[in-house]
Amino acid sequence: MSYLVIVESPTKVKTIGKHLGSKYTVKASMGHLRDLPKSDIGIDIEGGFVPKYLAIRGKSALIRELRSLAEESDAIYLATDPDREGEAISWHLKELLGLDEKKTKRVTFNEITKKAITEGIKNPRDIDENLVNAQQARRLLDRIVGYKLSPLLWKKVRYGLSAGRVQSVATRLVIDRENEIREFVPREFWTIDASFSRIAPNTGSFTAKFHGTEKKKIEPASAEETDKIINSIKNAEFSVKTIKRGQKKRSPVPPFITSTLQQEASRRFGMSPSRTMTIAQQLYEGVDIEGIGSTGLITYMRTDSLRLADEAIVDVRKYITEAYGENFLPGTRRVFKTKKSAQDAHEAIRPSDVFLTPEKIKKSLTPDQYKLYRVIWSRFVACQMENAVYDTMSVDIGAGEYIFRATSSRVAFRGYTAVYSDMAAELEEEEANTLPELSENEPLTFEGEKSEQHFTSPPARYTDGSLIKAMEEKGVGRPSTYAPTISTILNREYVIKEGKSLKPTPLGEVVNGLMTEQFADIVDVEFTAHMEEQLDDVEAGNKDWKKTLSDFYGPFAEELEAAEVALEGKKLKVPDEETDEICEVCGRKMVIKSGRFGKFLACPGFPECKNTRAIVEKTPGECPVCGGQILKKKSKNGYWYYGCEKFPECTFMTWDVPQEAKCEVCGKTMYKRSGRGSKKMFCANPECERYEPQENKKKEDSPKKAEKKTTKKSAAKKTAKATAKKATKTTTKKTAGKKSE
Repeated sequence: MSYLVIVESPTKVKTIGKHLGSKYTVKASMGHLRDLPKSDIGIDIEGGFVPKYLAIRGKSALIRELRSLAEESDAIYLATDPDREGEAISWHLKELLGLDEKKTKRVTFNEITKKAITEGIKNPRDIDENLVNAQQARRLLDRIVGYKLSPLLWKKVRYGLSAGRVQSVATRLVIDRENEIREFVPREFWTIDASFSRIAPNTGSFTAKFHGTEKKKIEPASAEETDKIINSIKNAEFSVKTIKRGQKKRSPVPPFITSTLQQEASRRFGMSPSRTMTIAQQLYEGVDIEGIGSTGLITYMRTDSLRLADEAIVDVRKYITEAYGENFLPGTRRVFKTKKSAQDAHEAIRPSDVFLTPEKIKKSLTPDQYKLYRVIWSRFVACQMENAVYDTMSVDIGAGEYIFRATSSRVAFRGYTAVYSDMAAELEEEEANTLPELSENEPLTFEGEKSEQHFTSPPARYTDGSLIKAMEEKGVGRPSTYAPTISTILNREYVIKEGKSLKPTPLGEVVNGLMTEQFADIVDVEFTAHMEEQLDDVEAGNKDWKKTLSDFYGPFAEELEAAEVALEGKKLKVPDEETDEICEVCGRKMVIKSGRFGKFLACPGFPECKNTRAIVEKTPGECPVCGGQILKKKSKNGYWYYGCEKFPECTFMTWDVPQEAKCEVCGKTMYKRSGRGSKKMFCANPECERYEPQENKKKEDSPKKAEKKTTKKSAAKKTAKATAKKATKTTTKKTAGKKSE
C-alpha cells in the first residue's frame, strides 16, 4: 500500500514525512494551484456568480507530478492548513487533479507533532463544502470590489491604485484618527508634587501628589490656580490623616490569538504583522531541533479562539508544579471566554510541547524565532498560573484644607509574573515610590514642592498593533486578513510609517474622500463587519454563498453607476507634500513626487523649473574616508545605497548599512551587510586592524549586479527557447518533406 499526502508548504514536508514513515509520500502544492485569472475579472456575474478558475502559470510540471503520484497511490490525504483558505486549496486540488472521490480524504493538523499527525490520518473526513463556499464568497467579493473600483480610481486619481473591502476601511480608520488629532484642542492642567520626611527618626524623603480636598479631587487648570494652592500650604502644618493598607491581585492575561500575538510582537520586538506571521508559520510547520529533528513547535497561528486542549492544560499544570512549586498552581484550571463573533475553529496559540522550553531549543532557532517562541511559551504557561499579589499602601497627608496622596506597591507573591510580565507602567511607578512606616496623625516635615504645567494629548496615531486591535474590536477582517491588509495599505502608499506610527498620505486621503463620498457602504465599518458576519453564516451552512454575493452586488452596481455619472469629466488632484528643502535653481520649497523608482524631490515650478533631486536620509554613520555625514540614497534603478554627503569630492559609497555603534579600536562607524536576519558588524576603515576587506565578506552581489545577472539569465533563456523553437521548425519541415516523398 502507498499513500500520498499533499500539504501547502514545502517546510511541512520534512516534518510530516518523518512522522508518517516510508509508506507515505508527502508533497507540497506550494499554495494554490489554480485561481481566478489575472487578466480579467473571471466571474460570470450575470450567469449567477460562476467563477472561472485557471491553473496558475508556472505550475504545470507540479500539477502533472501530483496527478501522476495520485494515480499510483492507494489513498490521497489532502492535508492543507486547517482554515477556510486551506479547505479551499484542498477542494481546488481535488477538482484540478481529478482525484478519485473514494480514495481522497481531507485531514487537518492543529499542530505538526507525531501525535497530532497520527490522529489526523486516523480520522479523515470529507472536504467541508461550507468552508470552501465561505472562502469562495470572500474571494469573489474582493475580486468584484477590486476589479470594479480600481479602474475608476485609475481614471479619476492615478493609475495603479486599488480599493478593497477591508483595506479601504483600514485606511479610513487611520484617516479618521488623523482627523481627530488635527481637530484636537489641548487643555491645560498642572500637577503639584510635594516632598515629605518623618520628623524622627528621619528615614529619607518620599513624594506625594496633590489630590484636592477631602470632599473632591482638584486638578489646577492654570498657573494662577496652582500658585494659590502652593501659597496656601506654605505655612500649613503637615500630618498623616489616613493610612490604607490592602492587597491587589492581578490575573494573568489569556493565551495568544492571532491579533494579540501581532500586537505583542509589534510592541515588544517592533515586528510588522506580516513578519510576525511568517515566523509563526515557520514555528508551526516545523524547525529542525538538535537531537530531535524537524518538529512543529506551536499550534496553528490563525485563530480567534481562547480555547485550550485538555491534554495541553494537564501538561502545563504538571510543568508549573515541577518548575515553580504547588503554590504557583491554582486549585482549578483557568478557562478564558472566547468572543461571540469568533469562529472558534482552532485552539489558542500555544506551544505544542510545553516541556520544550525556549532555553532548551534556543540554539536551534533564529533570533526572531526564539523571541516569538519565548513569548508564546511564556504567555501560555502564565495563563494557567496563580495571580500575582501586591501589598498596597495609600497615605493621605493633610495640609490645611488640602490633601496630598502617596501610594506604593510591593510584590507579595510573584505568581504568573515569574514567567510573563505585563505589568502596567503605573504599577511600576508605585513600586518605585517606597513609603516609610508611618502612623496616623504623625506630623511630617515639608521639604518643598514642584509644580509642572501639562497639556492634554491628542489620541495617539495607530501603530500596527493598535490598528489590528481596532479592526478586531470593530469586526473588520478576520485573523488571516490583518497582516495582508496592513501590508497592502502601506504598499499602495495610502499610509506611511513614521517610526512605529501609521500616518495617512495625501494620496490616501484623496482616495478615501472619493470612496466616502461615492461608496459609503464599502468604507463603512459597520457594513464591513456585517459582511464578515454573513461570511461566517456561509461557513456555518446558514446562508447560500451566491445569495450573499447577489445581495451585495445589486446596491454596489447602482453606486458604481452613480459615481461614474457624478465624476464625469473630473480628475482628482493629489496635493503635493511640501518639504523644507529649497530648490537651488529658483528658491521655491521643493515637493515630494512619485515616479517609476519611488519618491523624489521636484520643484513645484514645473515646467518653468525642471529641477529634481533624489530624497536622501541622514544615517548615524560617518564617512570612513573623510569623516563626512553618510546619507541613504536611492540609485536610478531603485535600490538603496549609502554615500558621503561630500560627493563628488568624496566618492565613498557602499551597499552596507551604517550602524550607531563605533569601532572599539579606531572609533569609526561600524557596518552590517544589508538584508534580513542577524548580521555581524564590521569596520569599514582600511587603516583599522578590525577592517574587513570586501573579498573576506560572504560573497553577495550588489542589487545592481544581481539585476544585471538576472537580465543576462533571462536573455540566455530567451535565446535558448528561440534556438529550440527554430530547431523544432526545421525538424518539422524535414519530416513533412519525407512524408510527401
